[in-house]
Amino acid sequence: MSGTKRSLISLTIVVVVTLIGLAFAWFTGANGATKGEYSVFFLCALVAFAVNWLAYIPSAIAQTEKYYDFVGSLTYLSIIIAACLLAGPLDTRAIVAAAMVTIWCVRLGTFLFSRIQDSGHDSRFDQIKVNPARFLVAWTLQALWAIFTAAAALAIITATERAPLGLFFYLGALVWIGGFAIEVIADRQKGAFRKDPSNKGKFIQSGLWAWSQHPNYFGEIMLWTGMLIMALPLLSGAGYLVILSPVFVTLLLTKVSGIPMLDKAAEEKWGDDPAYQKYTKETPVLIPRPPRS
Repeated sequence: MSGTKRSLISLTIVVVVTLIGLAFAWFTGANGATKGEYSVFFLCALVAFAVNWLAYIPSAIAQTEKYYDFVGSLTYLSIIIAACLLAGPLDTRAIVAAAMVTIWCVRLGTFLFSRIQDSGHDSRFDQIKVNPARFLVAWTLQALWAIFTAAAALAIITATERAPLGLFFYLGALVWIGGFAIEVIADRQKGAFRKDPSNKGKFIQSGLWAWSQHPNYFGEIMLWTGMLIMALPLLSGAGYLVILSPVFVTLLLTKVSGIPMLDKAAEEKWGDDPAYQKYTKETPVLIPRPPRS
């Protein structure tokens, strides 16, 4: 396939992904707060794409992926700030939801940025960062990821009909806190494991990683599920599309860019190691379970 044809395909993907994100935001935010002729939810989607496309320009020129994950976190922060500023007075549920996303994106963004600074590069981008069109696809997909993932939080913040705090709020908050804690602990355990020189060339199988092969991803899915639970009393009509938020996160992490990519790399590295074979056989892929004695 010629380079021109590959570029055309990539640009077509960019257009399709953008239309999907904007259409989702248009319908999901139809019953929410508006600013002028457009829903605040839709305007937040525009912000998500704008942040990533602006960051793409210098990154493509320098052919670097160093700021990709950082900009991903910045995207969440930008759309949450935009939603808070444009939606008007916020109630307790909205303030809590905004604070949760802010805490999550600052923590994750700092962690990912520090990790790539230590490693020097991200192998996922080795082949695509040298192709401007393919690289643009990655940045556009990141914007879509933010729109879908933060959908429940945006629904809460931009809701025009408020609801008193009740079972769904407290249950959702508890699930979110649990998921956030699992993700943070798992990331710290793996970070400490990698920094120990005696673990060079080894795979982690201690701490939460003895309970699950991907506990950080389980925590990620869990916290966005908690956000959806918090949003449920406010949903109506097309607003129920935000249910796709944790579904999207789950499918992405388990079927596309998360677990499949990591498991493939791990299999290539440790596939012949009996200890790794035993670990993958006895340890759940995602949902934690106490290790077998």
